[in-house]
Amino acid sequence: MKSFLAAISTTTKPALRSRLQPTNHLRILRATYAMQHNVPSLSDKSLLKDKTYINGSWIGAKSGKTFEVHDPASGELIGTMPEMDKEDTEAAIQAAADALPAFRKLTGRERARMLRKWYTLMMENAEDIANLITWENGKPMADAKGEVNYAANFFEWFSEEAPRVYGATIPASIAGNRVYTTKEPVGVCGLITPWNFPAAMITRKVGAALAAGCTVVAKSPGETPFTAAALAELAHRAGIPPGVFNIVTALKNTPEKVSFTGSTGVGKLLMKQSSDTLKKLSFELGGNAPFIVFNDADLDVAVAGAIASKFRSSGQTCVCANRLYIQKGIYDDFAQAFTAKVKDFKVGSGFAGDVTHGPLIHDRAVDKVDAHVRDAEKQGGKVLVGGQKMPDLGSNYFQPTVIRDMTSKMNLAHEETFGPVAGLFPFESEAEVVRLANDAEVGLAGYFFSRDVQRCFRVAEALEVGMVGINTGLISDPAAPFGGVKWSGFGREGSKYGIDEYMTVKMVTLGGMGMPLQGS
Repeated sequence: MKSFLAAISTTTKPALRSRLQPTNHLRILRATYAMQHNVPSLSDKSLLKDKTYINGSWIGAKSGKTFEVHDPASGELIGTMPEMDKEDTEAAIQAAADALPAFRKLTGRERARMLRKWYTLMMENAEDIANLITWENGKPMADAKGEVNYAANFFEWFSEEAPRVYGATIPASIAGNRVYTTKEPVGVCGLITPWNFPAAMITRKVGAALAAGCTVVAKSPGETPFTAAALAELAHRAGIPPGVFNIVTALKNTPEKVSFTGSTGVGKLLMKQSSDTLKKLSFELGGNAPFIVFNDADLDVAVAGAIASKFRSSGQTCVCANRLYIQKGIYDDFAQAFTAKVKDFKVGSGFAGDVTHGPLIHDRAVDKVDAHVRDAEKQGGKVLVGGQKMPDLGSNYFQPTVIRDMTSKMNLAHEETFGPVAGLFPFESEAEVVRLANDAEVGLAGYFFSRDVQRCFRVAEALEVGMVGINTGLISDPAAPFGGVKWSGFGREGSKYGIDEYMTVKMVTLGGMGMPLQGS
């Protein structure tokens, strides 16, 4: 089967299809599951779709194939979505290509109004979208609600950026010439998004692309397609023209399927596949974030920052702290205070009101986390809390874990765990910890805690990462540029820089402009 990127190069006309709602059988299946597992029902049930959105219509795969989506908390079936292939993808790309000429001619202010309407609809339906996120992703409702707000804010942000795409006038070196630049949309964009933030990773890309005047085909995560479908329904209501925003759904075809968020390995594959047609790329890939606490740090602030950074979404974010380096002067005190906080966590279904942490996304994630813990134990690491699977809750649960006496020889030091395991590494000097922190092929985010202003500048400048958090464990903000260096990819999302990824700069030179005034 040809790839998603190959499909971008060869397109076909899509057939006209009617707008469809979920079948009665699927509604009954979901309603029964919801009652059995205390899942809140949606206030607006039309947000729950079992079709995908292409050219303004809800359709299935041309082959008729579907894939199943399972609740990570229980393993039970949530529903099905179309298993789309190259032919379906080509139809989506053609729809985006057909919509591009008219959409790019709209003024920035006109596109801004659409994005603002989409933002408003997201906020009005925030509770329902959060329910969908918790259902298919597993994160607790508090985290899901936070994601909805974060995701919607990208539409708000880029609605404000859309009218402010400025060019420049450039003093020419040749007398009589006048030089200026404009920015133009790059064209049809392929966007591939991950499951860990099923709403925010879509809006962060789509908001910028539409603000720039591009049309898009988004590949929604196979593990969490229902959130993406709900966003598409709101796009339709917001008046986003047909073909401007399209979704391709697939699970089996995902590895074969061009802004991309995901693993470094898949990023390399996509980059290789893009070389023949010189696609413009933006990649936000894997991380292995160092989290450094110096002796002079405020211990309570550092512990709170580590909890927020390491255990957000059960450790399943690309900017989670992965290697916690604690200076020896406060190592024992930090380990004790940090472990005490983790012991207060409650693991369970994300719909339970007192639960702080939900399941991991699937059993493969659990197996990797377990392997990292067992490897650390084998090499002398001491588990202070957690460290075990939780089969009584379900196959995808793992205890929030803290391990002390970590060393650079352990797998966790070199591999992204992507789970609720915090390994505490001791260090002595500033130079030593910066060397350890930079000893990674990736460089997405890094954190450190210190009350020494000069150290803050020294260490921030020395860390080989794209983003640095100083005395905070949370760095994501629609106003802040998000992206990495080294094998963590290139390009930036969010902020004033995010829209530039979806635009090209055109230079115009006017000759013969230095003539004297007529009649002089």
